[in-house]
Amino acid sequence: MRPAKYQRTPAVTQSSGNIFADLGFQDPAREQIKAQLMLQIFRVLRKRRLTQVQAAEILGVRQPQVSGLMRGQSGAFSVERLMDFLAALGHDIEIKLKPTRKPHGEVSVRVA
Repeated sequence: MRPAKYQRTPAVTQSSGNIFADLGFQDPAREQIKAQLMLQIFRVLRKRRLTQVQAAEILGVRQPQVSGLMRGQSGAFSVERLMDFLAALGHDIEIKLKPTRKPHGEVSVRVA
């Protein structure tokens, strides 16, 4: 075992609250929204125990696209399309606007 004076403390960086911003994505707010919507789609599909083929039929896409969704690959779908998928799965989408205390241009998004 190394003496205490030689042990290194790992560097820790405080998160901004949006992993996509921390990783330098071009539009981190959009990516965070997409991730949250995809998580909800994933949960609905699992809860309903749908196969990828059944889900594809409901969503109006091909099975490989459902496979991508289930693996967190959102690149092929816009935020609007993901909301359409949730609607097709029987869920309402509610968008709530309120004043913010954040600096102008910063977006806070919550998908529940």
